[in-house]
Amino acid sequence: MPSRRRDRHQRGIRGPMALPNRFTRQPVRLRRTLPRAEVFDRAVHEAVQRVRHSCPEAVERVEIGVEDVPLLASAWSGDQVPLAAAVEATVDVPGRVVLYRRPLELRAEDTLLLRELVHQTLVEQLAALTGLSVHQIDPDADEED
Repeated sequence: MPSRRRDRHQRGIRGPMALPNRFTRQPVRLRRTLPRAEVFDRAVHEAVQRVRHSCPEAVERVEIGVEDVPLLASAWSGDQVPLAAAVEATVDVPGRVVLYRRPLELRAEDTLLLRELVHQTLVEQLAALTGLSVHQIDPDADEED
């Protein structure tokens, strides 16, 4: 039996996706989820702002970037894929921290854990790059980590 809502010409669904709210008679708006890359970029931005607030000298001459995955397999040793990389500053070029989106996303179960993992990874890379301790950069860091 043919359906009236059949999508014969691949133009997408025609008509409303949900019935109007039965109390207000207003159309129901469907929630839009953010793309994973945008969620990750927001997590990086929040982490940078937290570090900038607690220890501005840690990000003073450091560029922070995001890549999907590490490009070269020779950039790390062992069987584990790195979560981030730090490149020391030279006279002409500021220091750089690169966070790898996919490895970090795969290790986090949800967005809250992803935000914490991004922040913790950023703090560790900045500590290695600047010579400051993790607790100088992030006073709220756990003692046991």
